[in-house]
Amino acid sequence: MPEIIGSLHQALQRGVIVVVLMPSAPQHALGPLRKFSNFMLAGIAGLSADGRRQPVHVHAKLMLIDDEWGTAGSCNLHRFSLFGNSELNAAFYDPGTVKIFRSALFLEHLDLDTSAMDDFAALQLFCMVAKENRARLETLDRQWRGIAYELE
Repeated sequence: MPEIIGSLHQALQRGVIVVVLMPSAPQHALGPLRKFSNFMLAGIAGLSADGRRQPVHVHAKLMLIDDEWGTAGSCNLHRFSLFGNSELNAAFYDPGTVKIFRSALFLEHLDLDTSAMDDFAALQLFCMVAKENRARLETLDRQWRGIAYELE
């Protein structure tokens, strides 16, 4: 995991936008990355039966990079999944497929169609909506755009 955090740190220093979507209990290892304005730690929250927002735990693993490369599967980013457990990911380089994945996810997470946007503009929009939804969560405003929100 230190190698992954180190690589993300270097990418952030170069100005790369990094959005990590995870369960609402953030991992402490990501703490040093949060100082970067181009880093977003996000979660998703659905509506419960009483109309309140509740964090949603998604077990899927998906990484999309630059609307060009992706990986999907069951492998976590830690040494047990990467070097021992029976985990498997499929990696693919296909800009059309990656953009379709990103657009479908953002449609679900933001309730906005980003298919006509490039990945940079779509990520900026994701971060803006997630921040707005974080503010709505704190004020108990139930009128979110989509289900993504910034984690503390």
